[in-house]
Amino acid sequence: MIIGVGIDVCPVERFAASLVRTPGLRDRLFTAAEQLTPSGTERSGESLAARFAAKEALAKALGAPGHLLWHDAEVVVGERGRPHLEVRGTVAERAAELGVTAWHVSLSHDGGLASAVVIAEGGTP
Repeated sequence: MIIGVGIDVCPVERFAASLVRTPGLRDRLFTAAEQLTPSGTERSGESLAARFAAKEALAKALGAPGHLLWHDAEVVVGERGRPHLEVRGTVAERAAELGVTAWHVSLSHDGGLASAVVIAEGGTP
């Protein structure tokens, strides 16, 4: 059963400029692992914007409570390059309140925009 759906769109250029303009923003929004590719290089602005959109979409899927912490949701790349979410702390607590047992996430970036869709699934229909 679908408990919540969230979608977010993020202008890549504006987001990348924010990362440059605001020292420490990258570390506030993303875990150390999210900031690097599997090969250990720094992620592009497009990739980080898509991850930011995923975190925003996740919050929307959970009803957008204001107390969620950025590092309590992490976009992780699976062995075939497919993204998935790992949640802990405030995000895991809210998900448990709603009965979320599985996450589905899709990321994209093209034409200067990054986007993400998150589906929170749980229970039985």
